[in-house]
Amino acid sequence: MLTLSVLDQSVAVTGRTEDAAIRETLALAQHCEALGYHRFWVSEHHSHPSIVGSAPEILMAAIAATTHRIRVGSAGVMLPHYAALKVAEQFRVLEALAPGRIDLGVGRAPGSDFRTAQLLRADSRQSAEDFPVQVRELQAWVSGIDLPEGHPGRGVTANPMGMTTPELWMLGSSNYGAQLAAHYGLPYAFAWFITDGQGAREALELYRSLYRPSLRHPKPQAVLCVWALAADTEAEALHHLLSRERWKLDRNKGALGPLHSPEEVLQVPYSASEQAEADQLRRTALVGSGAQVADKLRALAETLEVEEIVVITWTHDPAASRRSYELLAQECM
Repeated sequence: MLTLSVLDQSVAVTGRTEDAAIRETLALAQHCEALGYHRFWVSEHHSHPSIVGSAPEILMAAIAATTHRIRVGSAGVMLPHYAALKVAEQFRVLEALAPGRIDLGVGRAPGSDFRTAQLLRADSRQSAEDFPVQVRELQAWVSGIDLPEGHPGRGVTANPMGMTTPELWMLGSSNYGAQLAAHYGLPYAFAWFITDGQGAREALELYRSLYRPSLRHPKPQAVLCVWALAADTEAEALHHLLSRERWKLDRNKGALGPLHSPEEVLQVPYSASEQAEADQLRRTALVGSGAQVADKLRALAETLEVEEIVVITWTHDPAASRRSYELLAQECM
């Protein structure tokens, strides 16, 4: 049976304030736990007109405090912005609040524009080039293993210590993250929704072939993060898809903003080029009735040999998103 998890990005929508998106994420986590989903991950973006989840560690604390079983994680913390020790401390506190339920997903991308990324860094000399070293430090501090002799952090601990530790994940959408995850013996999540699947097979094959077993993860563990939307009928699903469809068309032209309602989208006809782009998106999108989307997810999991898929869904109406997760749970779990 396919394991399903959730990634939510706290998306801004027209007609509501951005703070409402954070509260919707919290409510969705509780809803998805009741449905039986395995994990609930939240993302990190900064100064972004569409995605307003900027502090996953804080949102995770609220989710962990209001749920009981579901694993709660970051997808992810953009590590080059921060000191690895501070991130380890934050997630050890989260682990103390929800023992055995915390995932620490990390990524190298800025989750922002260049200027914002520079402002986030206390040390301007720090960059994405330091990422492999930071991951090694984080792995040590999260697991409670001391750093090597000669490292300035040797003997320093990330508190609070406990009987369990957060599970560290590598996130990526290219071969780089796959190879780094394999090198450190970490679980790996491929962001299919970013690349529309391009490079997924190669990255996963690299990850598995290069994998170096670690104490916690003797075997490779990979998941796919995909964008999917189910509704009671295919027509209804395609109607709700209009919101993200319009967003993608605008993004490809360099324009970002809140998600528009399907009704707003329908008020402005597509140009010929936009219609062609939209038609291509609909041909490849994981959208349809619950049974249709479930079949597509199972086929994708079988083709790429993964046992877990993390589903991200954008809708203008939160009720449509909740219904989508309900339908997929009914079909897959």
